[in-house]
Amino acid sequence: MKTTKRSFVSLLTALSFIVLAVTGVVAFVQPFSIQVVGLHALMGFVFVGLIALHVINNSGHLKRYLRSKTLWATAGVTAGLTALFFWQPAPIKSMLGLSQNLGPALDRFEVTDKGLTYRYEAAPQYQMTLNVRAGAAFNTNTPPHVAIWLENASFYHIKTLHEPSDTAHGRSILPYWDFKVRGWEDAKRKAEESGKDLTEEKEIDGVSGATRNSSFNPVDYILPAKSDNPMPYRLLIEIDHPGDNQPSLVYAVEIDNAAPRVFQLLELMGYPKRELDDKDGKEVWALYYVDETFTSALELIDSALLTIDRDL
Repeated sequence: MKTTKRSFVSLLTALSFIVLAVTGVVAFVQPFSIQVVGLHALMGFVFVGLIALHVINNSGHLKRYLRSKTLWATAGVTAGLTALFFWQPAPIKSMLGLSQNLGPALDRFEVTDKGLTYRYEAAPQYQMTLNVRAGAAFNTNTPPHVAIWLENASFYHIKTLHEPSDTAHGRSILPYWDFKVRGWEDAKRKAEESGKDLTEEKEIDGVSGATRNSSFNPVDYILPAKSDNPMPYRLLIEIDHPGDNQPSLVYAVEIDNAAPRVFQLLELMGYPKRELDDKDGKEVWALYYVDETFTSALELIDSALLTIDRDL
């Protein structure tokens, strides 16, 4: 009976491991599937229980292993691999980049030798792709700091699509995006203090009433309830190369679902510069035309193309 029980646990453990191995490979090479990932995760819990039973059934052998020098070698290898996979240096990230499993996330940002690619799926029927072709000064060894966000027609931030990986440093090196986000965060804080939802807030800094330009809800622009009269909005990108001692540059494009276009090129809007505070003491930033002092900063981007696939 004892032998039968031990065989049952061992075989069940082995077969469970096969399921884990197969679902792990499938999850890596195929697009995200909740069925595959769910099976892999739940079978993992079952496998943990089976391992516990396996340890109980083979406690005598395991005690001998624990007293051998092999324990330290295997523990070292396990700790090393755990640290390596958790830290994810460049080769590991490159390997993970081959995976087709993007998870349930709606966006993806990639940096390659050819430039930057950002994909955003607002809904199955509305997908954005921003392709930034690398210029002569683009270097993947020291990739640029990049922020991508949406603004309404009143130039108020409504959604950050991509923020720099080093947010703390990125905020100082991308001051225009930082200024816009801080304004949005301040509006959000005031809305919360007043017990309102920012996405329903229609008044801020002199913009009064439910005008066509004052909504802070990105859904009102990307997926408007009244598709016959949508509001225009803008997509902006701020980019800066670390260590070039030149200000960041801002590119933008206006998106109007009332006059839909599949392909649109972003235009260089200028570089951000802080001006004197306004009469109320509020911080003011403006975009200035690029002059002859700019060199390598202008060579970061060759072109930036926004593609929108609509099925509205």
